Amino acid sequence: MTKNNNDWKSYCVKLEDFLNLYFGQKAPALPDNIKEFIVKYGPYISLVLMVLSLPAILLAFGITSIAAPFSYLGGIRTGLSFSIGALLSLTVIVLEIMALPGLFKRRLSSWRLMYYSSLLSALQSFLAVNLGNLIIGAVISFYFLFQIRSLYK
Repeated sequence: MTKNNNDWKSYCVKLEDFLNLYFGQKAPALPDNIKEFIVKYGPYISLVLMVLSLPAILLAFGITSIAAPFSYLGGIRTGLSFSIGALLSLTVIVLEIMALPGLFKRRLSSWRLMYYSSLLSALQSFLAVNLGNLIIGAVISFYFLFQIRSLYK
């Protein structure tokens, strides 16, 4: 079991290095003042947006909990897709909330939580066959994440 765990970690490190090569090094660099602005004020903006979106998130998960059993009436594939999408959404939200305190302190571990959140969001778009969101959303989030990565320690 340890070997599987090490394989998973090495795969994540290789993927992070690959994305860093293209989004952090080969992509056009953001000016330093914009990077600093994102790192300095980004957590505050995220916090305000999380608080403002809390009623919508609670409503969405309330509706999801009511609709989940009915989604299986459309077939097992539809039901599973609905359930997996809801679980991935919840996981993304939890990762972003967990990352917030460390983003204020500029910790690399919190940056990684945001990176994993972006990966899960891309996976969710892939599983939902939402290719527009997969391509555009993933490229934008990875670009900004890897541009500011050097400012986290």
